[in-house]
Amino acid sequence: MLKISYDPIYAHPLPEGHRFPMLKYELIPAQLLHEGVISKDNLFSPDLLAEGTIIRTHDENYWHQLRDLTLPPKEQRRTGFPLSARLVEREIMIAKGTIDGCRYAFEGGVAFNVAGGTHHAGSNWGEGFCLLNDQAIAANYLLDSELSKSILIIDLDVHQGNGTAQIFENEPRVFTFSMHGANNFPYRKEQSDLDIPLQDGVGDDEFLEILKTTLPRLIKQQKPNFIFYLSGVDILATDKLGKLALSKEACKARDQFVFEQCIKYNIPVQVSMGGGYSPQIKDIVEAHCNTFKAAIDLYF
Repeated sequence: MLKISYDPIYAHPLPEGHRFPMLKYELIPAQLLHEGVISKDNLFSPDLLAEGTIIRTHDENYWHQLRDLTLPPKEQRRTGFPLSARLVEREIMIAKGTIDGCRYAFEGGVAFNVAGGTHHAGSNWGEGFCLLNDQAIAANYLLDSELSKSILIIDLDVHQGNGTAQIFENEPRVFTFSMHGANNFPYRKEQSDLDIPLQDGVGDDEFLEILKTTLPRLIKQQKPNFIFYLSGVDILATDKLGKLALSKEACKARDQFVFEQCIKYNIPVQVSMGGGYSPQIKDIVEAHCNTFKAAIDLYF
């Protein structure tokens, strides 16, 4: 059975007019349930995460500033969210949901987090709507627990996974792969193990051709025994922040190809949603839901 981490805390209240589409975290599971794609049995609510697990990945002083709500105003603005105890609790639960998802992925091949993909959070900073890096925390958890010895992070969000790259820059057991818009946020890029910067306007055929040429070779070279997949839908042509030109069909084909490679090489995969900023919330939700449907079609 597909297991999906979700809790109502994911849809955190924001000031009116805020540009982050927080409503999607309510609508994604609601839409999947409405269509009968999943049942309530597929959903699980994560609990909180031990501080020791957090500071394995994030600087202790940075974490304490988050926990104690003492992060300087400039650093708060960098995250894009007003800091609050409820927001920090949300971030902790999302990270725990990704860790729990790893365990379910070992059992069923694939598992999801309705939120997560917070790849802009570095070891001692938050930015771009990311405070704690859920997949980095989970990757370190797998390494420390000796559940995995070689990890591949596939980041196909339109924005570079700069925080993830920085966290693992000196960790040979984690290979970071980011395929992203060259001229997009973050404007100061970190160095992933493999970066593929895409020019503005890249569409369906070019994007999929690059992915299909790159990913199988990468898996053969690195031989990971666990994969994290960040499936941002801000690659869509409709996205107001993305600058690429993909259709929903190509976005789903991207997801299908990633899952097909995981199945072919028998590698469990945990999926976090990442970004999506199309003006119409229905476009964001449909594209995210397609990722779940692609997995269900292939795995179950």
